[in-house]
Order: sequence, then C-alpha cells, then structure tokens
Amino acid sequence: MTPTPVRRDVVILGSTGSIGTQALEVCRRHPERFRVVALSAGGSDLRLLARQAAEFEVPFVAVAHADEDDLHSALRAAERVCGRMGEPEVALGPQASTLAAMRPADVVLNGITGSIGLMPTLAALEAGATLALANKESLIVGGELVTARARPGQIVPVDSEHSAIAQSLRAGADREVRRLVVTASGGPFRGRGRAELADVTPQAALAHPNFAMGKVITTNSATLVNKGLEVIEAHLLFAVPMDRIDVVVHPQQMIHSMVEFHDGAVLAQLGLPTMLVPIALGLSWPERLVDVETPIDWSRAQDWRFKPVDDEAFPAVRLARRVGEAGGTYPAVYNAANEECVEAFHAGAIGFLDIVDTIAHVVDDWAASPDITSEKTHAGDVETVLAADGWARRRAQALLGLT
Repeated sequence: MTPTPVRRDVVILGSTGSIGTQALEVCRRHPERFRVVALSAGGSDLRLLARQAAEFEVPFVAVAHADEDDLHSALRAAERVCGRMGEPEVALGPQASTLAAMRPADVVLNGITGSIGLMPTLAALEAGATLALANKESLIVGGELVTARARPGQIVPVDSEHSAIAQSLRAGADREVRRLVVTASGGPFRGRGRAELADVTPQAALAHPNFAMGKVITTNSATLVNKGLEVIEAHLLFAVPMDRIDVVVHPQQMIHSMVEFHDGAVLAQLGLPTMLVPIALGLSWPERLVDVETPIDWSRAQDWRFKPVDDEAFPAVRLARRVGEAGGTYPAVYNAANEECVEAFHAGAIGFLDIVDTIAHVVDDWAASPDITSEKTHAGDVETVLAADGWARRRAQALLGLT
C-alpha cells in the first residue's frame, strides 16, 4: 500500500505575482497536500492579496508597502465574501516578507522579484524550511553567503531551467556530469543585430513571445541579462564551473535545459513553455504531483530549433560569465546595476542598449576602484553584500546622470 503523503505547510512570498498566483493554483488543486500558512506581497494589489488570504484561510499576511487601514479594509471585505471569521495576523513594512519567511513551515516559496528577496531567502534557510527558490537574484547576490547557510538539498530551484537541470541530474552521479546546457528563448529580439536594437521601446521589450512575466524579468529576458543571471545561478546551485555551463537559444522553449554526461549522453527535461511543473515540484520535491500540466502532443508535427547566442548583439551572458568567475560581490554589482538600468529604461531616461553597456561600465569601475579590496572577492556577510549592492546602484545612477 502506498503511504499517504504528509500535508506540507507552505509560505508563499510574492503571492500576487506570476509565480505566487500559480503556486496558489497548485495548492488549490491539491488541498490534501498543501496548507498555506503565510502570504507576502509588495502591496500593489491589496484586493487580490486579501482574496487569497480569505480563500486559503491564511493566518499570517505580510505586506511591504501598504496603508494599514487600507489593508484591513481589504481583508474584511474579502472575509465577508468568503465567509471567513476573523482577520489574519498582519506584518507591514520592508521586513514583512522576512517575517513571513521565518514562520514555521515545511516549504517557503520565494517568488519575490529582485535583490530584495535576499533577506527572506536567508530567513527561510535559517528557519530550516525547504526553500523553493524562484527569486534567483537572492542566490546570485548572496552567493557564498546563501550557499553556506543551506544544508544539502534545502534549496529546490523553481526557475524552469534549473528545475530541468535538477530533474535531469537525478539520472547520474555528480562526478559523471560533463556540462550543463541552459536553454534561452532569445526574447522578442532574437535574430536582430546590435544596430537593430538601438530604437527598441519599453513596450516592445515587454512583449515576450512565450511568457507573461513582470516588468523586470521580461526586460531581462529581452536583454538576455536574465540568462546571464541563470548561468551564475546554475554555477552556484550545482557547483559546476562557469566554463562548463553553456547557453543555447531554443525559441520554442519545449526543452527547458539539459545535462551532458561524460559518456556523451545528454538528458533533457521537456514540456510546454509554462511554469506550472517547476512550481509544483518546488512545493512537492522530490515527489511529483498528478496532472500538473498537459503533456506534449506527440501526434502533432513540431519543429524545434537551436542556435548559439549572438554575444555581439546580446553581451549580457558573456559579461555574466566574467562576473560569475570573479565571484564574491561581483554578481551583486551586476544585478544591482541592472535593476537600476531597467527602471531608467522604462522611465524613458536611457535606451535599450544602454542597459547592458552601463552594467559593464559599473562592473569595470568596481574592478578598478582602489578603495575596494577584499569586498570584491568575498561576500561572507550581509553587510558586505548590501554595501556592494548600494555602491553599484549609486554608480549606475551617476553614469546615467540620474543623481
């Protein structure tokens, strides 16, 4: 007789975003497997957050930016509709998501966007929960600070590429791995040369061909900064050297990533270009849930293509390799400069090509600064990481003429 799986208590950080709403859909379909014990959100959609809290009878709700009266009003309104009695405990302010991550739970899914996810990531690891990590920036920025605090197997990747690698790695021993191959859609501008990217608008950059994501991640996909971050993430997650991690453009995104073993075999994880399977696996790892996604229709003819990354038009991956090899706080500098540049691009202050050009300039300045020594190659504490992050943001703003 198959034993009944234990129901897991789950915290979802970034519950009103794309990852968070899909994670709650998984929980909705499998109430016998998951109990949602805390939610956190930035505060841009209090009504949705309140509906989520009421539907799942969540005892703790955390919001980074919200008026307390507005939040309680939204919670009361949702409770009346759902028939729930009593409001949840509430935390407000910049530390709210960190407090949510510290709640007793089996799994914390970090679906926050950006480096602000670092402290919640560290809090979840410290609390002992399995960390289902969709917030790649916290691992990239934290680097050794994060990996040193995680026990073996405590971090389960939710990015589709890294979930695919984790699934494929189950077919062999670590010593048998020759290289990792991370696939990329190429974004909305694949095939264009550098000159053709000069006049790209923010609206065009947000038109991803396969996924509906937030502003930052979608723009990162267009510049391929996202793929650069994923190369660093793969290096940190799987302890594979940077020079053994390849990137290949695969527009159809049916192959989510691959592992090449030393006998020449290549194992890949295939599936529709959606996030449901990696999100569900993040919550249930290492078990699989039933009927999470529609399988590929093999009765239909399909054309899957692959091509190398154009490093001249899209230099973000090449720059990320340099940053990842340097280690220490260099990835934090890369990420922080990018976040500032993306905001400036969408504000109309800079052009599309200026994003990665400015990141490269900031990284070069970090390397050349005579006032910064050990902080460059060592990121052993939160203060050092945050100092590098802050420096990169200020430098990017200065280069862009925003200060």
